[in-house]
Parts: sequence; C-alpha cells; structure tokens
Amino acid sequence: MKTLANISRLLVGVLFIISGFIKANDPLGFSYKLDEYFVVFHMEWLSHISLALAILICAAEIGLGVATLMGARMNFTAWSLLLMIIFFTFLTFYSWYFNKVTDCGCFGDALHLTPLQSFEKDLVLLVLILFIFIGRKSISPLLGDMPSTVVSWLGFAGSLFFSIQCYRHLPMIDFRPYKIGKNIQEGMKLPPNAKKGKVEMVFIYKHNGKEVELTTEQISTIDSTYQYVDRKDKMLEEADKPAIHDFTITDMQGSDYTEDILNNPNYYFFLVAYQLDKTDAKVQGKINDFVNLCDQNKIKFIGLTSSSPKEVDAFRHEHNSMFPYYNADATTLKTMIRSNPGLMLLKHGTVIAMWHYNDFPSFDDVKITYLGK
Repeated sequence: MKTLANISRLLVGVLFIISGFIKANDPLGFSYKLDEYFVVFHMEWLSHISLALAILICAAEIGLGVATLMGARMNFTAWSLLLMIIFFTFLTFYSWYFNKVTDCGCFGDALHLTPLQSFEKDLVLLVLILFIFIGRKSISPLLGDMPSTVVSWLGFAGSLFFSIQCYRHLPMIDFRPYKIGKNIQEGMKLPPNAKKGKVEMVFIYKHNGKEVELTTEQISTIDSTYQYVDRKDKMLEEADKPAIHDFTITDMQGSDYTEDILNNPNYYFFLVAYQLDKTDAKVQGKINDFVNLCDQNKIKFIGLTSSSPKEVDAFRHEHNSMFPYYNADATTLKTMIRSNPGLMLLKHGTVIAMWHYNDFPSFDDVKITYLGK
C-alpha cells in the first residue's frame, strides 16, 4: 500500500498542479465556466462571486498539488483531496448523464474533454486519491514537517498572485483560437480529417401514458396500443466543429459585415466590450484619444458588443464615443479577449496584437511597433 500511495501521490500532485496552473492562467475564462454550472443548478446568485471562487479554486488545487508532492500535512491534505474529488466527480457525472455542461473546463482552453471523458478522468483520480487516503500515515514529509508545509503554502500564495496578475492583464499563455498570430477565417474552417456527425431517426410514441422513443426497426414490433406523437433526429455522435464557429459581425440593423471586415487588407482595431454596462468606464477617455489618432492616420476602429442598440446609443452619448459599434455574440466576445473592454489589432483577419484595458497602449507606441511595418 505504501508503494501505491507514493506512486498515486506523484501522479495526483503533478496533475493537480498542471490543471490548477492552466486555469489560474485564465481565471476569467474559468469563472465563465463556473457561471454555466451555477445556471444548471439554479444558483445564479453565486455569479457575482464566480471570479473570486475561480481564483480560490485554482489556488487550492495548486496548493494541494504541491502539498501532495511534498507529503505535507498528509491527514489534512488527503481529506481535502478526497472531498474535492468527490465533489468534482459528482459534477462531471451530472454533466455527462444529464448532458448539462459539455466541457467541464478542467484544463481550460488547453484541452477540451467530453463530459464522459471528464467523468472517467475523475473516476481514475478518485481511485488514486483513495490510495493516498488509505496510505496517508505512511507518507513522510519530503523536506521535514515545517519546510514542506511552508513550500505548500507558498504554492497556494503564488497561485493567488499569478491568477490575479493574469486577470488584471491577459493570460500569460494563450490557448484560445483568437490568440496573437491566429487568422480568424482559417479558424472558421474545418480540418480535412474532421469527424462527421451521426444522426439516427427516432419516432416518439405514447404507450401506457408515457412517451417512448423507437427506432425504425422497433416500430415493426409495436401494436395498436402505441400512439404516434412525433418524429425527430437524434444525435448519436456530434460532428467536429471548427475552432471558431460562432463569429459574426452585424451592424445595429442586422446587416452582416463579417466578410467585409475580415477581408480588409489594412489594419483594423476592434474594441471588444461584450457588455457595455459592465465595461470599464475609466479607460473611455484614452479610447477616444486613440480613436482620434486612428482617424487622422486613416485606420479603421470599431467597437464590438452584444449590448442592444438602445444601450449602445446611451453609452456612446455618455462617453462621447465617435466610432461605430457592431453586434457580435457575447460568448464569442468573451472568448476573443479576457478584458471588458479589450483592444485587438487585426490585419486581413489575422490577430496582430491585443491589450487589456489596464494596459491600454498609446497610439504612438502601437504605430512604431506594428503600424510602421
């Protein structure tokens, strides 16, 4: 058992640190995933603290991973691991069985797992953590009791600092399909070896007061006690989707400008603000100055938002915004840049650079670094 406990300790510790680091690298993205779970469990009232919870969960995951590797406070560590994995195994089982959340977010945008894969992963972790729990008394601190504990707390504190920095600026490592260097049109295409979906036609009948789904073959076996209700196509296996599958830009009247904007061969600035009532107001003065210089240099600048035309008009009037806003899907805008607002520079649909509103650049710096090339 001691050997199994130590092998499990290494595997679990490393996996917890990797998983925690990937999510800590993008705490805002992880908070969006928590919001999905809150909706599923009718706990939307927790959404206002989803970011704080995301940062805390990442820190706890990394801290426990370090503590597991160091063999620190193993009674507390083993109990914490066990309670955490039981909770997450329940979530992934629920998501898989009831098809509620299609991506658990365990590894952020770096690795997308199906609900079943997420559940299977947690089952394996549960077994490994049970080995650790049973053999916890045989695991000795790697550096001695106090030094190992201190290193574990440093892992926790370091994760907090790292997450907050990534939230206040941008993810240090970008796994999203809109990262710098990516071409949006290319991201909207399927790879040549893309998997096609499998669909089965099913018929819905009423029998003994209940609705049942029957295949074409099963229909031949039923009798007159079955009453036909409807027919539908049932998805057996989902088809692969392109990395970018929901990118559309329309004006406030609904006209589509996606191709016109992405095919523009010149530099183009996007100010991405998925929701104007939640955007940072303090940076609007800098934005207006930046737009004026863009106009003088004949460089296009537009805003992208999911807010309604009425909200856009009120916002532009309040902040004297002299550039047009276009509509896009809120989830798409949240994925494009982890900042509200965030600035993106594109050329012919390729992302050249991006900035968090806390790092909003001067036009001269951007001109020297990018526009002069």
